[in-house]
Amino acid sequence: MSNLILASASPRRRELLGVFGIDFDVRPADIDESVITGETPADYTLRLAVEKAQAVAGEYGDSFVLGSDTTVALQGDCLGKPADAEGARGMLERLSGTVHEVLSAVALVHPGGGVETRLSTTLVDFARLPTEWIRDYIASGEPMDKAGAYGIQGAAGVWVRRLDGSYTGVVGLPLFETGELLRHARLC
Repeated sequence: MSNLILASASPRRRELLGVFGIDFDVRPADIDESVITGETPADYTLRLAVEKAQAVAGEYGDSFVLGSDTTVALQGDCLGKPADAEGARGMLERLSGTVHEVLSAVALVHPGGGVETRLSTTLVDFARLPTEWIRDYIASGEPMDKAGAYGIQGAAGVWVRRLDGSYTGVVGLPLFETGELLRHARLC
């Protein structure tokens, strides 16, 4: 077992964490990702990152565990992963022509239980999305496992007029903030 565990099933997070050149294991966390009434997008995103890391740390207490979560937020609403094609269509129609936030949190649980967190907030300016773009994108299957029903690293990247913040945070793991946590823990 490595000294670092990534508490995520996301291949994008796995690939991004790999740029640090350190060994890590992957153990996905299984938690309830429901929004608590009154919870802000920032609080929600940080809470999920911590809960994912703590869920895995409970099984592997001798290792550092990194949890992460990404939320697309529009007008204070958290747009999670769509449940189906209709949900994806609704999210993409809401995001069309808007500037929205993408929040990406990382949490590092230390052996012994201490937790450190970081939050990245990025503004994403989307073009207006014609109905046929949305229809074709949903038919590709790409939006189904992504917060806000889109992945900037895929076909939806052509819809982004401007980005103010962390590209890797929008992909799913903000590298600057992750690096801060890993360096502070002397993992890299």
